[in-house]
Amino acid sequence: MFRSITAFRCVLAVLIGTAPAAHAQEFEKNILTGGPTGTYIQIGQDISELMAACGQTLTVRESAGSLENFLGVRNRPATQFGIVQSDVLEYFQTYSANDPAIARAIQGVRIAFPLYNEEVHLLARRDIATTADLDGMRVAVGVADSGTFLTASLLMDLLGVTPAETLTIGPDASLEQLLAGEIDAFFYVAGAPTAIFETEAISAEDFHLVEITDEVLASVYLPTEIPAGTYPFQDEEVEVVAVKAVLMTYDYNPARNRYHADSCKAVSDVSNLILTQFDTLRANGHPKWQRVDLNEIPPGWDIGTCVNVGLAPNYPLACSRPMETEMGPENPANSIYRARICETIGC
Repeated sequence: MFRSITAFRCVLAVLIGTAPAAHAQEFEKNILTGGPTGTYIQIGQDISELMAACGQTLTVRESAGSLENFLGVRNRPATQFGIVQSDVLEYFQTYSANDPAIARAIQGVRIAFPLYNEEVHLLARRDIATTADLDGMRVAVGVADSGTFLTASLLMDLLGVTPAETLTIGPDASLEQLLAGEIDAFFYVAGAPTAIFETEAISAEDFHLVEITDEVLASVYLPTEIPAGTYPFQDEEVEVVAVKAVLMTYDYNPARNRYHADSCKAVSDVSNLILTQFDTLRANGHPKWQRVDLNEIPPGWDIGTCVNVGLAPNYPLACSRPMETEMGPENPANSIYRARICETIGC
């Protein structure tokens, strides 16, 4: 089942071994997201805009994806947030007990908020009708430090699929090579709709999204669908599987030093804004905000202490400019919502 995970663990070992240690520097706030055409970066920009409306700066950083984001939160200076796939979290959780390097990698990393489900996209030539047809084909599986790489590797292992060649390249390069006939298919894990598939360059006559359905997969991943018309080339609903995207942070200790205190405040401020401006995110942000359930916390992971501080009803959020949306008296619906959050993750 895990024959492809050996390569993933080698990449992980290199990243853990070369990750920079945090050091004192001028304070800044960053969120690690993904590539320029993915959903992560749009979600990060939505959160950044909330901070901007409050007169604060949260810089959105591109990355290779989930693995880099997770380790960035743990090791990269001034990086308070990163968006990560839930199956990456499950991988860390599973192997941390017997692997000291992985145990060190997850130390101090915490949940900020659960986000949305990310659909597994498999774009392929039309003659590749099912996942079984990937046998003997040229398949791109994402760069080696991405969540797509881990998910694609696990899926093909579970399905017993053996491509003739797997290419560890990003989604933009994958699409370019697929259109040029240099590969036969590629995986991309991202919340639909994602911008990379919205191009008219993808011909419905030549390419399609392959259904990903299997009883074994249904026991590991969430069965879902990509509705018809989500992308220009897609006329019919496509059944696939999905993983949960999660906003991760670090468990800063404000008593430790000024950097920890400032980072903890940043985490608390962002957490407060996401909770109090949730309707704004749903109305003006990426469509995936409408699918976010803040109660769906991945099992085995703790909420960050600084997150809970920001969720307190009397949290003193300090904005250098007035928020565009003034918060009026809390209505009963909001009170019920806040109570559910507190019951689940504490306040």
